[in-house]
Amino acid sequence: MLLKDKVAIVTGAASPRGLGRSTAKLFAENGAKVVIIDLNEEASVLAAKELGAEHLGLAANVADEKDVERAIEQVIAKYGRVDVLVNNAGISQPLKIMDIKRANYDAVLDVSLRGTLLMSQAVIPFMRKQKSGSIVCISSVSAQRGGGIFGGPHYSAAKAGVLGLARAMARELGPDSIRVNCIAPGLIQTDITAGKLSDEQRLNILTGIPLNRLGDAIDVARAALFLASDLSSYSTGITLDVNGGMLIH
Repeated sequence: MLLKDKVAIVTGAASPRGLGRSTAKLFAENGAKVVIIDLNEEASVLAAKELGAEHLGLAANVADEKDVERAIEQVIAKYGRVDVLVNNAGISQPLKIMDIKRANYDAVLDVSLRGTLLMSQAVIPFMRKQKSGSIVCISSVSAQRGGGIFGGPHYSAAKAGVLGLARAMARELGPDSIRVNCIAPGLIQTDITAGKLSDEQRLNILTGIPLNRLGDAIDVARAALFLASDLSSYSTGITLDVNGGMLIH
């Protein structure tokens, strides 16, 4: 088991068909004690219970510093350490550039980018004490190609910010043996995308994907497992594309 006895936090992991939930499940199957952090406490607790009694579900707004601090205090109180953080929490809004208002910008940037910063800041001191740790940040192909299917320009900006933040953290934290890497998923079939593509849209999208299929949450989860585990022990500051070849360049 690749994560035996490791403590792994996955944010935004309560949604039944989301990337976070699939990642949490795969981590648990590989021996990790998993902490699910999401806005909805009931959903987080239920999701953790489905994984098993040794796992933990907590409620926190990743964009709220006090919420994050309280959550990590509970993690340390229960397990005494943090080995892996997956910064998965994020929201998407399909808006055009002139339709983006301050509230839209703040909502998207706060969760994806500020949340990644605050969660990372909260676990880094414990990883430094351990002289080990892996932080996995979920970005998006929309950050690389300048726009996606379900996210507006502010979503692309937030996810591009995640790429830059992760690379900067990788440089700074390397001497502490803390690795920081990103995953850039393409179009993945989740609760967010379910029922929103017409047959014509789907066909048009598939013509641009060499593997000729949309991604599944497990595709991203497997990439997260690779980056969280010692299989990627000499990788830091990388962006791992999980998009079926959509962004071959």
